[in-house]
Amino acid sequence: MDVLENYTGHVDPEGPAARRTLDALTITKISVGPMDNNAYLLVCRSTNEALLIDAANDHERLSDLLAHSPDRPRLRMIVTTHQHADHWQALGSLAGAHGANTVAHELDAAVLPVPPDTLVDHGDTINVGEVPLSIIHLRGHTPGSIAVVYDDPNGHPHLFTGDSLFPGGVGKTTSADNFASLINDVEDRLFAVLPDDTWFYPGHGDDSTLGEQRPSLAEWRSRGW
Repeated sequence: MDVLENYTGHVDPEGPAARRTLDALTITKISVGPMDNNAYLLVCRSTNEALLIDAANDHERLSDLLAHSPDRPRLRMIVTTHQHADHWQALGSLAGAHGANTVAHELDAAVLPVPPDTLVDHGDTINVGEVPLSIIHLRGHTPGSIAVVYDDPNGHPHLFTGDSLFPGGVGKTTSADNFASLINDVEDRLFAVLPDDTWFYPGHGDDSTLGEQRPSLAEWRSRGW
């Protein structure tokens, strides 16, 4: 598998992965499966321990991604951002093959193909090696949707939003109440507390920054999606 080092936030289905190298962490993005799902491999540069966000599909490509990281990292943890099936098709096989602990929010746990080893809630912290990651509960796309944020002390925050926030709007909701819940959480728990240079990584498609999207918040709320 080819891994591009000039990270732009865009990857193509069945195409190369793209790696971003920070002082403490590398972030590698890959598109898998028929719904162009993004999966993100985070590797602590000090310990070579790895965490995967959304084992969405294609066990073989995700395993190949691990094999093509420098000094093959040890996959310790798999975080599932929410219960929708396109985000966990490879969860059971990948966790079993690597002995990785699985992580999800309690409100989405019952739907997953394997019971989570660790249940997380808003404000919790998990670690990939020596790197702390914070959990943000974003209610509305599903009851237990979560985002994961790495607040780089030597740079800007890096935010993994699952299907709760995309360039152009929040994730799909099934009722007006769910939309209100999601847009409120996105505003209060993301835009109100994280700076404009926060780079966010969604569950499908290209990345963006909170600053780029912030001017559209009122429009999203007004249109109702």
